[in-house]
Amino acid sequence: MKSSEIRILTAHVPAGLAEKVDSLAERLNRSHGWIIEQALAAWVDQEEEHHRRTLAALADVDAGRGIPHEQVKTWVASLGSDKPLPIPECK
Repeated sequence: MKSSEIRILTAHVPAGLAEKVDSLAERLNRSHGWIIEQALAAWVDQEEEHHRRTLAALADVDAGRGIPHEQVKTWVASLGSDKPLPIPECK
């Protein structure tokens, strides 16, 4: 990677978290920068996937695919009874 492709980000983190990064870096024989880059990349990937799934779920709702809230509430209320209702199905 060319140096022009790298940006430096600065963050203030709690001392306890910094100490954990120190321990990981030492244990894995890696730099602090490598540890932080791996963690940040994993978190960004997770957040992007969460956003993608949220948009897909909203599209399902907009298209009428889902289970009405009242139907879910009725099902949940039945779970503690002698005759629980079957799991509602998505339309």
